[in-house]
This record gives sequence, structure tokens and C-alpha cells, in this order.
Amino acid sequence: MLTNIMYVTVYVTDQDRALEFYTEGLGLEKRVDFPGPDGRFLTVGMPGSPVQIILWSHAAAAGQPGDTGRNAAPGPLILESDDLRKDFELMRMRGVVFEQSEPEDYPFGVRIEAVDPDGNRVSLRQQRKP
Repeated sequence: MLTNIMYVTVYVTDQDRALEFYTEGLGLEKRVDFPGPDGRFLTVGMPGSPVQIILWSHAAAAGQPGDTGRNAAPGPLILESDDLRKDFELMRMRGVVFEQSEPEDYPFGVRIEAVDPDGNRVSLRQQRKP
């Protein structure tokens, strides 16, 4: 029986630049930084969450599925907030660039999207309380 999501991979061209974005910009914490035989194994995660995001070096094709052209956009990494508008202001002060000027309300909550330095979409969501 499966019990947990352990890792999710985000492809990046510069692991140090990505680490800065995900930790200093989004506020995640660095978990693992190991110079393994297949490359640097670098992860970040939400404080208190067991799920880790691997920031994996993938050269110039970062953020793109291997069998598509540069116009394809991969699905976003979706992170949940319990106060998205507050987190949005904090992240914007840290230099995170968002696609919209303000979070948007939608039927199931609030959302806004940012783009990391490699073009990976990061969707921030807050679920509507019943």
C-alpha cells in the first residue's frame, strides 16, 4: 500500500539560483544537499511537511518535458497556503515575480501563479473554508 508522496522533481538549469528562489523567495527550507555520483541531490520542502521537492539539474531544457518543443508548458508545482494574501505580500517583498498583480478568487478558494528562474510555474492556492 502506498502511504506518502516522498519527492516531486522540478528541473532547473542552475541549482544554486533555484535554491535561492525556493528558500529565500518562497520561504521553503533546504532539506538535503548531497553531491552524489549522478549529480547534486538537492531538496527543499515546506516546514513540517514530509514531501520534498528535488531541484534537479537538467541543463537548457529545464521546465520542459523531454519530447516536446519549447512552447510546451509543464503543469505547475502547486503549493497551499492558509493565508495566501499575506504570503503573497511577503513573497513579493522578497522579489518573487507573479503573473497577476493580486491573488484571484475562484469558486474553490484563492490562487496566484509565479514563475521560477527556469520558467517552471509555481501555483499558490488557498482552499475556501466551508
